[in-house]
Amino acid sequence: MDYLLQGMFGERSLTKVAGIFRQRAQAEASLEQLRFSAGLERSQLRLLRPEDADAARSELFGRAVEPESAGLARTLVQTHVVGGFAGAVLGLALFYWLARADNPLITSSPVVAFIAIVGFSITFGLLAAGLLALRPDHVLLISRVRSALRENRWAVVVHPVNRAQTAKAKEVLEAGQAEVVSTV
Repeated sequence: MDYLLQGMFGERSLTKVAGIFRQRAQAEASLEQLRFSAGLERSQLRLLRPEDADAARSELFGRAVEPESAGLARTLVQTHVVGGFAGAVLGLALFYWLARADNPLITSSPVVAFIAIVGFSITFGLLAAGLLALRPDHVLLISRVRSALRENRWAVVVHPVNRAQTAKAKEVLEAGQAEVVSTV
């Protein structure tokens, strides 16, 4: 399943895990623990300070939480290609099924019905792809981390590349007494 999702999305890390801490020492200790016990690379970990939530430093905050900007562009293209293609296939299947059932709307004007059914199916596939590309689960994590930083808390953001790293990151952050927030 991970392999299929990696093919649809252009990012290496599809899941984000954040640990929110009250104190700097707890955050730094968990960061070191993640680096050594979870087998995560330095590029997969970010430590965010309360100052990182400032508007003047928003670019730094964005890069820390969503570091793969080139991957995001690939995600936009790939999800729309897959969504449009899936919509077209479903539209063709629906048209074929209705035509085989001798539906009067199809038999009376097959060209118009074909264009309408397949066109709307492609459109809905592209809309669904756009929703996936927006990654609404990431927006929830980002807003939670930003509000925690504004409350003078510290955050460790982890970018795991597989399910094992995700589970280990959650385990280490919970052991460090963090409030853990993650994406799907």
